[in-house]
Order: sequence, then structure tokens, then C-alpha cells
Amino acid sequence: MKQWKGRFRSRLHPKALAFSTSLPVDKQLYREDIEGSLAHVAMLAGQKIITKQESQKIQRGLLAIRREIESGKFSFDTMTNRGGRFVAEDVHMAIEQRLIDLVGPVGGKLHTARSRNDQIAVDERLYLRRAIENIQKQIRIFQKSFLRKAEQYSDVVMPGYTHLQQAQPVLLAHYFLAYISMIDRDDERYADCLDRVNRSPLGAGALAGTSFPIDRRVVAKQLKFNSVIENSIDAVADRDVLIEFLSASAITMMHLSRFAEEMVLWSSQEWHFAEIGDAFTTGSSIMPQKKNPDMAELVRGKTGRVYGSLVALLTIMKGLPLAYNRDLQEDKEPVIDTVRTVKDCLEICSLMLQSTTFNTKRFEDDWQSDLLLATEVADYLVRKGMPFRSAHGVVGKIVHHCVDTKISLKDLSLSEYKKYSRLFMDDICSVIDLRASIARKRSEGSTSPREIQKAILRWKKKLKSR
Repeated sequence: MKQWKGRFRSRLHPKALAFSTSLPVDKQLYREDIEGSLAHVAMLAGQKIITKQESQKIQRGLLAIRREIESGKFSFDTMTNRGGRFVAEDVHMAIEQRLIDLVGPVGGKLHTARSRNDQIAVDERLYLRRAIENIQKQIRIFQKSFLRKAEQYSDVVMPGYTHLQQAQPVLLAHYFLAYISMIDRDDERYADCLDRVNRSPLGAGALAGTSFPIDRRVVAKQLKFNSVIENSIDAVADRDVLIEFLSASAITMMHLSRFAEEMVLWSSQEWHFAEIGDAFTTGSSIMPQKKNPDMAELVRGKTGRVYGSLVALLTIMKGLPLAYNRDLQEDKEPVIDTVRTVKDCLEICSLMLQSTTFNTKRFEDDWQSDLLLATEVADYLVRKGMPFRSAHGVVGKIVHHCVDTKISLKDLSLSEYKKYSRLFMDDICSVIDLRASIARKRSEGSTSPREIQKAILRWKKKLKSR
């Protein structure tokens, strides 16, 4: 390896070099690496550390390399095995070696006042900044998909569930709006993370800074960072923002997995609440009748990958002394894989939801079970003056009777109600009505049609403003 050949008498063993190379992974950071180098070399010229002509020559070479990579003319494979020998172990050295090939020895001045330690730190932050912004765009698309469904099914009543048991009637739109709220907090977490990502480590050097008269804030401004990481050891030694990103991503994937699980359940013959479009389901190799929710199942399964990435990086970091250690080479793969996984899962969930139709007749069939209104009957007694805990006990006995005799609440006569409490009057009939029950909800954020319409308008305005 040319970058340290002066210190060593023999070359690194080929197996050791193959084992330690990160190029197959970090080559995906070439845009960020070139972007950081362009800003760095411009600053070197501005501070008269190198000449303006040298800076321009290096910049032209870097731009040429970027065009070569993007056109497919330049392959990183040629840098990992040139004539049977490795010549670059990472993206930084691959680009620097190609630069020297193109512009001559002056290309070696690119690395003045810079270490690969602060170089990779800035590459990762530039990469993560773009990744977060792209993920946030996918989040908004997903939210809009839910919002369209909420508008489409705004008057459909469904049984709400707790413990996977039918609990109280709600509007289907209320269910969709719940996911919009959940995913919006994901967006907030990414935005909060982005604030800490957007700080430049460049200029920290290997760990101690540099004796050259560099201007870190000029470079940070050119790269559109909000500030610099002040302590040079901290700048190269920590990866907390990557962990924070992985944590936010794990929570996002948890939300996507819960949605996917409900799509799996709801599309089953037993539930028959939803039908996912053919374009997002698959068949069986042996059973002709099958229509499998494979996309939802894959989202559910890929959640484990993101959880694993978070645990992997936490484990890598937990025992590292300051400052840089080669263990940190292992930080890129979990982050890059997570970026791809989260973006893909958000996109497929949006498209799958758009393709899904919901079986309103199946929901209506479940309305026949008016035991969903037991809480309404208890609240009725409370309004008549009975303490809620006592009302809960009274209605529990009524429900027990209905289950035993296989009748519904509306089948009971007033005289039968009065056997349980003298507080029951003729107006109990108006309580045992699903839509009336939903309309009676008064609390902010409830499932009442009034609150649902307010929420739909609020989300339309909020998402439009973004």
C-alpha cells in the first residue's frame, strides 16, 4: 500500500489486505467522498496551503473521476486487483490513486491537512444527510396514501380491537389516521437526527487537528453543514449519529411491520377485511387457490435486519477507546443496508396500500354484534348518577346474560334492563346504536365524524406545506 510504504519493509499479505478492504462497501460513498474532497481542496487554495493552479487541476481531476464512475468507464474492481495485486483498500485511496493517474504527482496534495479518519466521518454524514431527506420524502408519500384511504372510507364503521378482541366501534378512517400520526413521529425523529448529522468533522485530522492554517468553517459552509464538531477527537471517534439514525429506522420499521401484520391478518379468509391488489401478492407453486401477502410478510421480515444493524453498531462501539479504531470500518454496511431497506419498505408499503380495497360489507356484518356498545351502556348509567366502577359491574352481568342466551343488547326489553338497575329508562334504546355511539364521542382526537374530518383537513394542510 503506497500510502504507508515508507514505514514498512514488506507488503501487507494479500489475504490480510483482502480481509481488511472496505472498498466493496464504501465505494457507494464515492459521490460524498468527491464532494468533500472538492470542498477541502478549494479551502487549501483559499488558505494558500496549495496554489490556485494546483487546486484547479485537482478539482478537474476529481470531476473527471466522478464522470468516469457514473458513466461506467471507471470500475472500482480495477483498484482492488490491478495486475494480480491490490492497490486500494477503500474508496478514499481508490479515488486518490485514480487522481494521481490522471493529473500526476500533484494529486498527492489532495490529502494535505486531512486524514482518512475525518474524511470517512464527513463522507458518512453527507451520505446520511441525503439518505434521511430521501426517507422523509418516502414517509410523506406513505402518509398521503393513508390520507387518501381515510377520505375514501370516511363513513365506514369497523370494530376496533384491543388484545385482538373486538372492543368498540370506530370509523375505518380513524384507523388510517392513526398510522399517519405514528409515521409523522418517525419523520420528527429523522428531522431531529438530521440536526446532529449536519455538523462537519472535516479538519479534525487523525485525532489532534492539523498544524496547517485550514479554515474548517469555510469547508463546512461549502458542504452546507450547519456547524463543525469542535473537539477533534470526538469528530473522528464517535458514531452516535449513525446509531441514532439506526434507532429511528428501527422504530420506523416497527411501525411498518405492525401495518404489514395487519394487512396479513386482514387479507386472510378468516378476517376478510381487505384484499391486497394482485400486483403485490403472489401465488403458490402447488396450491392454485392461494393469494399470499408476500410483500407485507417481507416488510415484516426485513424489520429484523434493521434491528440487527442497530444492535451490531451499538456492539461495535461499546468497548472502543478513543479515538479512531479500525473496528469503525464495520459501521458502513449496517447503515447503507438500513438506508436501502427502509426506503424500499416505505415505497412498497405505500404502493401496496394504494392497491388494497377494504371490505365494507364484512365490517357491516360485524355491526350485528352490538356487545361492542357495552361501554356506551355503562356510560349511560354514569350519566344517570351511578359510579363508573359500579356501572361496569352491572353491564358486565348484562353482557354475561346476552352471551349465555345468545341474544344482543338491543334484544333486551326495558323491563329486563331494569332487573339490573332501576336507572334504565326508555332512552336506553338510543344508546344501543353503532353510528350514534361514534357520533357521541366528544374528546379531541376521537373517532367521531366531526373529529375525523378535522383531522383529515389538518393532515392535508400539514402534508401540503411540506
